[in-house]
Amino acid sequence: MHSSLTGVVIATVLAGSSAAWVGRFSTPGPPPAPWHMVKLSAERPTTYRVAMVGGRPAVEATVDRSMSLLARPLRIDLTATPILCWRWYVDGPVKKADMTRKSGDDYAARMYIAFDVEDSALSTSTRFKLRMARSLFGKGLPDAAVVYVWDNIHPVGTARKSSYTDRSQLIVAETGSSRAGTWVSERADVASDYARAFPSQPGTPIQLAVAADGDNTNSKGRAAFADIYFVRRGQPCLT
Repeated sequence: MHSSLTGVVIATVLAGSSAAWVGRFSTPGPPPAPWHMVKLSAERPTTYRVAMVGGRPAVEATVDRSMSLLARPLRIDLTATPILCWRWYVDGPVKKADMTRKSGDDYAARMYIAFDVEDSALSTSTRFKLRMARSLFGKGLPDAAVVYVWDNIHPVGTARKSSYTDRSQLIVAETGSSRAGTWVSERADVASDYARAFPSQPGTPIQLAVAADGDNTNSKGRAAFADIYFVRRGQPCLT
C-alpha cells in the first residue's frame, strides 16, 4: 500500500490496525512517489530502486563511494504512534567506518527522522549554526534529526551526536556483520529518543529517509529497506 499524497496526510493507516505505514514496496523499478532522492553533497549519489532482495520486495541501495538520501515527507502523531518499525538488510558493515570522525562517517544503512523545531525553542547560537549549515548544504536541512544506523564496531544502543553537526543524533540499532546477509527487524521509540537527544526542544517530524553511504571511506556496499511503519507504544511490530 502506497500513499500518493505528498503534502497532506502522509502516513497511511492500515485497516483494522493502528499501524501507520510510510514505506511498503512492491513494484520493481524507481521508488514510488512521494519518495525522492536528496543529494547532500557534490559527490556521486547512492542509487535506489525497488527490487527483490533476500526474497523480499524492498528499496535496494547500491553504494559506490557515494552518498544520498531517499526521502519522503512525513506527518505522524508521535503521541499516538511513537514507535517506528522497519526491516533492513546489508551485505556487510562499512569496515573502515568510524562514527567518531568525519572521515569515517559512513554506515551500511541509516534510517532518518527529521524534525522541525520552533525558533523560540532554539538558542541564538543554534539558529545561527543552522543558517550557516543551510547556506552550505541547502535549505532542506532540518532543525534536528534522529538517525538509526547499522554501524561496524560500536555496541547496539550507542548514542552520540554526528561528527558533522550536533543537530543530528546517531543511535546504533545494529552493529557488525553477524546478521549481515539476512533481513533484520528493528523497533525504535522515536519520541523518547528525540526527547533525550533534544530536551526542551519540542519537535514535529517532517521527513523520513533511508540511506547507505561510502563517500568518506571510499567504500562500496548494498543495503535494502522494507516494511516501514509506526505503531502505538506497547503494540508489537507486525510479523
